[in-house]
Amino acid sequence: MKNLLKLIRPKQWIKNMFVFAPMLFGGSLLNSDAIGACVVTFFAFSFAASSIYCFNDLVDVEADRRHPVKCKRPVASGAVSIRQAYMLMALMMVLAIATLLLLGDGGMSDYGDDTFLSSHMLRVGAVIVFYWLLNLAYCAWLKHYAIVDVCVVAFGFVLRILAGGFAAGVSPSKWIVLMTFLLTLFLSFAKRRDDVIRMNETGEAPRKNTSRYNLTFINEAITITASVTLVCYIMYTVSPEVVANFHTDHLYLTCVFVLLGLLRYIQITVVDKKSGDPTKVILRDHFTQLIVVAWGVSFMVIIYLL
Repeated sequence: MKNLLKLIRPKQWIKNMFVFAPMLFGGSLLNSDAIGACVVTFFAFSFAASSIYCFNDLVDVEADRRHPVKCKRPVASGAVSIRQAYMLMALMMVLAIATLLLLGDGGMSDYGDDTFLSSHMLRVGAVIVFYWLLNLAYCAWLKHYAIVDVCVVAFGFVLRILAGGFAAGVSPSKWIVLMTFLLTLFLSFAKRRDDVIRMNETGEAPRKNTSRYNLTFINEAITITASVTLVCYIMYTVSPEVVANFHTDHLYLTCVFVLLGLLRYIQITVVDKKSGDPTKVILRDHFTQLIVVAWGVSFMVIIYLL
């Protein structure tokens, strides 16, 4: 059971918290129906993502066995058989679909009749199925192409935003979509930097496309994406539509936490050389956690209390 849980990577489910972003930025955080729908969507997306993790480990099993760290993964180490991994992959997707059915059956009375709920569920389901198919293609083919690989990963988070928007009945603004794509593109390039360092040290590329990256390119890509992400966030906080929506022009004050967060992650990436897994960074680095909490609290205070 321990190895099966390790295969579906529940710790990675933190990435699916992005489904709550439209509700947060749309000012619907106090709407119980929206919260319930987003919770259901979170678990549905998490099950679908776990299905992809199983498939990824199946596709990469031979390469993982040669990797100093990934060789300990359940399929690569032999702790979970190929057949068991495929069965778990299918089970996770079935659970995702079953969870989505809850979205059409319960709650959200304020959003309309059963016809709307059915359409609502189908939209969320369509996004998740598209995410699943896109990532099947990513694992089997797209991840072998430099730049394309990080763009697909970043687009996966945009799909999380769209699913969360459909679930909460909120239309995500163009700023949220742009910031999500840019931020996750930044994190993806930082992760690729770890692969380049390992390739330079061992002479063996962890991925087939790692040879199409080098430290100069990665460092410049990180700088560009971090800069554009910060600028995009600043433009979001001062945009007329956001000021009108939240009835405040003080959101720009939260920019300092975004800047600190980006700088801290660059420090972890360039100085500490520990950007191989963004999820582990967020779960283990207390300074990063403090920045995220400070940003969240300040954002909430400004839009809900001031």
